[in-house]
Amino acid sequence: MASFNRVILVGNLTRDPELRYLPSGTAVAEIGMAVNERVKKNDQWTDEVNFFDVTLWGRTAEVANEYLSKGSPLLIEGRLKYDTWEKDGQKRSKVKIIGEKMQMLSGGGGGGGGGGGRSAPQRQPAASKSSGSGYDDYSSPPSMPPDDEIPF
Repeated sequence: MASFNRVILVGNLTRDPELRYLPSGTAVAEIGMAVNERVKKNDQWTDEVNFFDVTLWGRTAEVANEYLSKGSPLLIEGRLKYDTWEKDGQKRSKVKIIGEKMQMLSGGGGGGGGGGGRSAPQRQPAASKSSGSGYDDYSSPPSMPPDDEIPF
């Protein structure tokens, strides 16, 4: 049987990123995200907030630490991971998100994104190419080829 484990979240950071480095030199950042959901209760629309812990790795972790702060709007794509551990003799567990792709979302210009003094890089034109490192270059996705060039 096939499996599929994919998560996409759009929300805001609940705290500044916490960056650390493993002995191997790999960067790891822990972030918290709040994601609102509009629900109708008693003929009134309200926001229900969900909180998620996200782990970012490598250059993505370093970029998050450099450009994001509490309140920053963000899109994360990743996968779910179930962690278990024991503390004070009690077994504990938690579902975390391993962030594999990150897109900083603009607050519309001057200070609207809750950047806390840090500024996000400007979006590059869609024609610019990434370095091939596999990390988001903050550019638009490439356009689809014409129908006669699609091989199916």
